[in-house]
Amino acid sequence: MPVYDYKCREHGLFNTLATMKDSAKPVACPTCKALSPRVVLLPPEITAMNSTDRAAQSRNERSRHEPVFSTADQRANDKLHNRACGCGSVKHGNGKAMLFYTADGKKMFPSMRPWMISH
Repeated sequence: MPVYDYKCREHGLFNTLATMKDSAKPVACPTCKALSPRVVLLPPEITAMNSTDRAAQSRNERSRHEPVFSTADQRANDKLHNRACGCGSVKHGNGKAMLFYTADGKKMFPSMRPWMISH
């Protein structure tokens, strides 16, 4: 059985074992026996996290349920490309494309990861 957190008005937080079926039901405080509601607490590492890490974690959790799919409209929008893209359609920094073609027509990414595939 999982452990759930409850809060008594007089004695504060306490936790107890409960079945998942009974987790939403109030539980008697171990000290005064008054019925106490279940509370959901944030882990301390979430509240102490800096804003950049918190935004990254939020973006990661959101992408799990709302993935971004590549579309022709998105690819046409230059703002969606970043330095790591390597597609050659956007000029980065020095004005040169990061995608090159060899004499036999193969793609080459001189400053990119060798496993990266172009879109």
